[in-house]
Amino acid sequence: MKTIVFACSVVLLALASNQLIALEAQPQQTLTQQQEAGAVQKVNLNKASAEQLTLIPGIGSQKAQAIQNYIAEHGAIRSEQQLTEVRGIGNKLAATVAQYVHFDE
Repeated sequence: MKTIVFACSVVLLALASNQLIALEAQPQQTLTQQQEAGAVQKVNLNKASAEQLTLIPGIGSQKAQAIQNYIAEHGAIRSEQQLTEVRGIGNKLAATVAQYVHFDE
């Protein structure tokens, strides 16, 4: 009887461990996934961290850095059109980004 209880305990422990590992392995939600879940507020583009910017679809670490460099050199980005002046961001990507940000200073 002790052997059966011990075996069941080991199996339950293994299952619980697998669940914890699976939860930790899930990638961070993108803003698109959060928006679909109704949990997103727009990010202030001019004050966002690089990490926040990379959550926006189409913005990786290099484009996030380019946005921050542009702001540092030219001041706040005030519109979707001005966002296209950032290296690597065209009209299509600027339109996508504009859905997730506001341009307040």
